[in-house]
Amino acid sequence: MQPFAEFSPKNPNYQQEVERVLTAAPFIQFLGLQADKIEPGLCYTKLKVREDLQQQDGFVHAGVQATICDHTAGTAGATLIAEGKKVLTAEFKINLLRPGAGKYLVCKSAVLKPGNTLIIAESMLFALPEEDSAEEKWNLIAKATVTLAVV
Repeated sequence: MQPFAEFSPKNPNYQQEVERVLTAAPFIQFLGLQADKIEPGLCYTKLKVREDLQQQDGFVHAGVQATICDHTAGTAGATLIAEGKKVLTAEFKINLLRPGAGKYLVCKSAVLKPGNTLIIAESMLFALPEEDSAEEKWNLIAKATVTLAVV
């Protein structure tokens, strides 16, 4: 997934805000979500699946999937905001396409439309059988559209 356009960050130090977004949230730290790729308008994250992130039938819990899609999209949006601004989710819609079965999850999020008050981003969440699985073995399990408020 690539950004749908070439975006220029409004903050030349956007990496600091991205680092804050990815490390300051206790729930994200608990999940173990790690950044894999960050560029203006783009964020990829990775998560090792653990038993405590699963629901009763052994699949990754829908709440975990939604959180990953939301937070990764928020990080993609944070790459484009002005210094001193923050992004907060205003709304998101997620389609859970398949059971979350895999050893790792990778989320790819890209900004669709940047703005001064609202940013629209899209996330695609994949389940991987192994950490270094070839992309053709990735299984698309969820897709989300996220509206971020710039505050």
